[in-house]
Amino acid sequence: MEFRHLGRSGLKVSEISYGNWLTHGSQVEEDAAKQCVQAALDEGITTFDTADVYAATKAEEVLGRALKGVRRESLEIFTKVYWPTGPGQNDRGLSRKHITESVNASLRRLQTDYVDLYQAHRFDYETPLEETLKTFDDLVRQGKVLYVGVSEWTADQIAQALKIADEMGFDRIVSNQPQYSMLWRVIESEIVPLSEKEGVGQIVWSPIAQGVLTGKYRPGQQPPAGSRATDSAGGSAMIARFMNDDVLTRVQDLQPIAADLGLSMAQLAIAWVLQNPNVSSAIVGATRPEQVRDNVKAAGVKLDQDVLRRIDDALGPIVERDPAKTTSPNPRA
Repeated sequence: MEFRHLGRSGLKVSEISYGNWLTHGSQVEEDAAKQCVQAALDEGITTFDTADVYAATKAEEVLGRALKGVRRESLEIFTKVYWPTGPGQNDRGLSRKHITESVNASLRRLQTDYVDLYQAHRFDYETPLEETLKTFDDLVRQGKVLYVGVSEWTADQIAQALKIADEMGFDRIVSNQPQYSMLWRVIESEIVPLSEKEGVGQIVWSPIAQGVLTGKYRPGQQPPAGSRATDSAGGSAMIARFMNDDVLTRVQDLQPIAADLGLSMAQLAIAWVLQNPNVSSAIVGATRPEQVRDNVKAAGVKLDQDVLRRIDDALGPIVERDPAKTTSPNPRA
């Protein structure tokens, strides 16, 4: 495993991190989830990402139990706040009330006194940004949170938060967690340039495009039984944008590139996102320990410019680059 700084902060993270969205507490039985976490630890992963909303709070509980007994100082535990975690009007968003109640609940579920990174899971149009940032800053002062970040914010939203933090003397955002893969490059034109200038690192999710970049989904064929594309609990909705023959045919053209490098398709996809110097870590998930062991082999892989050009040529016009695709729900619109 290799390590990178999280943005311009002093915190180092494993360049491949383990995430439990759509797995722990939902798709995967707890024993299997614990085996996946142990495999991650065995392979040198020290960074673990979750969120209060994953599996209706169960994912944090499973991760907390799986990491119990591991030296806390050797881990970087990330979680998030924003999406509803209860039926009440204040059980959501980035208000002082919800953030404060949510972080305390997350700490209980994760069985820890602090989280290394606390992230605003989306931008909240209904709460003043100053209120959100002041609450995050208070949590840092209390020692419950070491660093703060965001997820799926636009470049303008990140810039606004950084400006307020500088003016008010709050702790600055050190990270953004966007979707990023060979197929989904919407952060490259606006978010990455701003982040490089301001010292914000990307912790990218879905580097293998919910499994599409493994090549297991074939054009003109039904998805394999038990795959993400057949998961009615949420996985199939996320992957639907890629499940068309134009995309799947182009993805098959990546097979010879991976083969020439002695990599699996998944390893090639993860290595590709890690070529971006603004990426601090790529999040991988797993339903089986062997998937973890396969994915971590992408750590440290260097792809030369000729390989990157071959990938671009293979995928051609199917790549999504529109920065407007980074959005948060806006009830005021």
